[in-house]
Amino acid sequence: MSINISLPDGSIREFPSGVKGIDIAKSISEGLARNALGIEVNGEIWDLSRSIDSNASVKILTWNDAGGKYAFWHSSAHLLAEALEALHPGVKFGIGPPIENGFYYDIDLGDKPFGDDDLAALESKMKELAKKDSIFTRREVSKAEALDFFKSKNDPYKLELISELADGTITFYEQGNFTDLCKGPHIPNTGFIKAIKLLNVAGAYWRGNENNKMLTRIYGITFPKQKELEEYLHLLEEAKKRDHRKLGKELELFTFSEKVGMGLPLWLPKGTILRERLEQFMRKAQVKAGYDPVVTPHIGGKSLYVTSGHYEKYGKDSFQPIHTPDEGEEFLLKPMNCPHHCEIYKSKPRSYKDLPIRLAEFGTVYRYEQSGELHGLTRVRGFTQDDAHIFCRPDQVKNEFIKVIDLVFHVFNSLGFDNYTAQVSLRDPENKEKYIGDDELWDRAEREIQEAADERGLKTIAVKGEAAFYGPKLDFMVKDALGRSWQLGTIQVDYQLPQRFELEYVGSDNQRHTPVMIHRAPFGSLERFVAVLIEHCGGNFPLWLSPDQVAVLPISERFNAYAEEVYNTLKEMDIRGLLDNRDEKIGRKIRDAEVKKIPYMLIVGEKEVAERKVSIRVHGKGDAGSVSFEQFVEEFKARAASPVN
Repeated sequence: MSINISLPDGSIREFPSGVKGIDIAKSISEGLARNALGIEVNGEIWDLSRSIDSNASVKILTWNDAGGKYAFWHSSAHLLAEALEALHPGVKFGIGPPIENGFYYDIDLGDKPFGDDDLAALESKMKELAKKDSIFTRREVSKAEALDFFKSKNDPYKLELISELADGTITFYEQGNFTDLCKGPHIPNTGFIKAIKLLNVAGAYWRGNENNKMLTRIYGITFPKQKELEEYLHLLEEAKKRDHRKLGKELELFTFSEKVGMGLPLWLPKGTILRERLEQFMRKAQVKAGYDPVVTPHIGGKSLYVTSGHYEKYGKDSFQPIHTPDEGEEFLLKPMNCPHHCEIYKSKPRSYKDLPIRLAEFGTVYRYEQSGELHGLTRVRGFTQDDAHIFCRPDQVKNEFIKVIDLVFHVFNSLGFDNYTAQVSLRDPENKEKYIGDDELWDRAEREIQEAADERGLKTIAVKGEAAFYGPKLDFMVKDALGRSWQLGTIQVDYQLPQRFELEYVGSDNQRHTPVMIHRAPFGSLERFVAVLIEHCGGNFPLWLSPDQVAVLPISERFNAYAEEVYNTLKEMDIRGLLDNRDEKIGRKIRDAEVKKIPYMLIVGEKEVAERKVSIRVHGKGDAGSVSFEQFVEEFKARAASPVN
């Protein structure tokens, strides 16, 4: 019996039923077969050794494909586990998945300590085992067999996972002397893994539940070539230099306080200037786009979030209800702004002629993130969204969605993010209970998002299971200067909340209709956006955003009077800066201004006072000559022109 295999180039080839991925790769080219790591079959990643028994669309995966890296790092996690079992007999294993960059494995060594100092020996063992070219073999097992195997190993974690699986769906993978519970996929053999680096050790609660035992999590990364590992490690060093937590402290942008609470950032004066400039930029863009500003409270009655569905879907991730002296009265710190905006829409009758109505707010929301997941500004418990909700007629959805895409483009282009893609986040069709609403409206919303993205020429990928509980969304994935991907900005189409809040408008037919709601936040959250911006530009902000744009540096106290005159004139012109009139040598003042990443230094001494000039020094570039103060201001304003001014 023959089957038809559709390839990415649109061609269709005939193969015998049961053909393996590696045979398909060889039929295309021997070079492709040598580099093949896996195969994508109808969108699912398989081992190259698995048989294909029916017509299918396939793609051979190499290191250049995300699916190829997934299989490579998944296999590397198994290699790590094999090395652990060889060096630490009796080790118990949790889970060991691939992640965006590399992999990890959660392990339980009992009372035996394990830290960063133990990584070198483990890494050496992995390299030794990789050279054996051990084949990854997939084997289907019964539930009873799987339970018996891990009972013999006294591994409670694998036994717990197996207990939740249906008989007939369980597979083992074996390589060398190691066997693991795993659904795959894996690369053909360990010999593909040429470069290995174990990065660090951390603690992780079993299954992310802080009531469970704390396991040891070992992070690592591998590559097919040593050169690629060296390049990656260099990027890691660059990332450390750009870490927003480090630069945030050095540049005096934000801080945290245990007394205030974990995950609740405090914005310092310079950070507040940066934040306010971003807000001004967005407010101006929103006014031009027809948004009306609103302000809502930081709390809301529990019934508000019961109506919206947030209490049911986000209740576990919210702060506990606030109980008042009045019996039965409960409030929540708001996890979302949208229910409040629904109530604003509902505050008076609406006509089809009023729509679209666009309500915008820099609204602070609160989520109870687990302490182990908090990370600087990128994962916090209180954050401010540049939130807006568009209430429109069904015939207006696509056009409004496109306008929001254009606004996101404006934000990214204005701030130097020129490498981005978009993810269409869809429902998980196998787990519909996670969502609210009927299939017809979900299908319509998903179709409208894709059509709008296509019309604007956006390169998109579709990912199932990433939708919000009330609707699908378009998430923007931005690459920073180091090539790392961040999710920034989101647009969502929602047919559900307007129904739940009984929102209405009177149509041209004089009948009552339900509007459609578009949620949008181009920044996403100001906290996360600022963190990514800091790391993207290494703290060297665009001139219009920089908290301190100019540092005035007198060479000695004899020139302080002229320096103060220059500084005060700059202030009158709304040019932000500082005056460093400390009794320090000019070299020290310059070094300090460089560390603070102040774009311009104006150095004044005897010659500058006599000629009413300033000597310019540009951050990171050095001396830029001497000009009149008026000429500097003229040139500065041209360079500092921004989307805000």
